[in-house]
Amino acid sequence: MTLAQASSPGLVLQRVASTLKLADFRLIAFDMDSTLINIECIDEIADAVGKKAEVAAITEATMRGEIKDFKESLRRRVALLRGVPVTALQQVYDERLRLNPGAAELVGACKTAGLKVLLVSGGFTFFANRVKERLGIDFARSNLLAEADGHLTGEVVTQSWGDICDGAEKRRTLLEVASLMGVTPQQCIAVGDGANDLPMMGEAGLSVAFHAKPKVREQAMVAINEGGLDRLLEVLR
Repeated sequence: MTLAQASSPGLVLQRVASTLKLADFRLIAFDMDSTLINIECIDEIADAVGKKAEVAAITEATMRGEIKDFKESLRRRVALLRGVPVTALQQVYDERLRLNPGAAELVGACKTAGLKVLLVSGGFTFFANRVKERLGIDFARSNLLAEADGHLTGEVVTQSWGDICDGAEKRRTLLEVASLMGVTPQQCIAVGDGANDLPMMGEAGLSVAFHAKPKVREQAMVAINEGGLDRLLEVLR
């Protein structure tokens, strides 16, 4: 049996089996910015140098899918951060970053049900590693900002897996972790809000859009349009 639409307001289901349980899955992958947390970190870092509006406009167009090349978009935005003191990152984390409602509850429920948790983000390791530790997440992959003399250089550091975690890398990471765990993509859940989350959401057995852009809501199997991330637990008993 499938459900076309959920009965509760702000929660839309399409092409989802009504008998699914959380324990049917083995891995859940989360985007970070505007999904697990309440901000787009790069926009808030840019605010430290008075460039938030300029950076946020590129971020928004990218998340809507209007700028197709995420790598180029990220490079353009990171270049605007040149000269930002590294101390500004800690300030953003302390003063502006909050977990989104229901994030801790959903991650906790997943871990209790035996799932591994993956954070895969087009954001930055400074924040991803702290969110990983805070929520007890198992794996994290994100972008590394280059630093010199206590300031950002406006560049991204190449890591062992590549240079920029874009939509293709999010998809590859989900499949790689699933493979290492010995589970199929059908046993994975992918949660995101922007266009660069669609590749991994398209591979997963269950795709979840959280307060997402219209394009993402349309393609997701579950769209949480009101309330917290833990509303997924209304779908997966």
